Amino acid sequence: MSSEALVQVENLKKHFPIRAGILRKTVGYVRAVDGVSFSIARGRTMGLVGESGCGKSTTGRGLLRLLGATDGRVYFRGQDVLNANKRLMRDLRTKMQIVFQDPFSSLNPRLSVHEIVGEAMLEHGLVKNKADMRARVVDIIGKCGLFPEQAARYPHQFSGGQRQRICIARALAVNPEFVICDEAVSALDVSIQSQIINLLKDMQSEMGLTYLFISHDLSVVKFISDDVGVMYLGQLVETGSKGDIFDNALHPYTQALLSASPSFDPKNRQNKKRIILEGDIPSPADPPSGCRFHTRCPYERAICREQEPVSAALAPGHFVKCHKAQGLF
Repeated sequence: MSSEALVQVENLKKHFPIRAGILRKTVGYVRAVDGVSFSIARGRTMGLVGESGCGKSTTGRGLLRLLGATDGRVYFRGQDVLNANKRLMRDLRTKMQIVFQDPFSSLNPRLSVHEIVGEAMLEHGLVKNKADMRARVVDIIGKCGLFPEQAARYPHQFSGGQRQRICIARALAVNPEFVICDEAVSALDVSIQSQIINLLKDMQSEMGLTYLFISHDLSVVKFISDDVGVMYLGQLVETGSKGDIFDNALHPYTQALLSASPSFDPKNRQNKKRIILEGDIPSPADPPSGCRFHTRCPYERAICREQEPVSAALAPGHFVKCHKAQGLF
């Protein structure tokens, strides 16, 4: 494991069983995540992008053991997360947090903001008593753009953007080092999105946070990320720095995603050539042989159908899983 990486993922897999019949026998598996490897350096933000259903959220939840992994390793500060005992995992919970996509469904409607944000601090012994907890809650929600008097209110009394600020405050209340943002701004209006993204960047600068930012919005990922990973059908097909992906994408799937991203610059719109992918996304329960993208790839050859490409570094830190990009035809 790299000493510079705060989080390192090695060959992570999550297969969901398909059961059928009266006895509910396992007749197959949905390969939601199928061999994902990457690392995130301390203080950096990695964006994870791809079409809906490609395994982005499952990957994020697998890192935190919110879903049990089928195989692979996840290391946080050198500690094996997936094989950690209950005591170690309890300690790691304060260091690894998540902000979910839907702020309303992830908040308990029966609890006030004081209780939502403060219960983890009490549970992990980070505050001495409830009075200390309430003072800490007021401080953290203030940093997240809420007023002290709002701490006594309930989730239904807030707007969507304010609820997401509560979710961020809850994640930051236990002083984490690593935060997963799972589509954290996709359900918000554009103006509110910018406020939440700026809040995340401010908190990163103030607290030295490391982010895994999961999104399908490439413009948001380009703004907030230092590094980017592109997923397709449960696998990473390209990873690299923001410049590598947005300025020098090598995988045909990444190029197609970037061509579909809207641009507000008239010059870019005129020069931009849209790449239309033919066919449907294959089922993760029965992925294609060889390269998983070959059924939709405009450059598909026999080697693509027969042999699965390996991830190769074509430039420092820029990994691509594609026969064509590696110059094999």
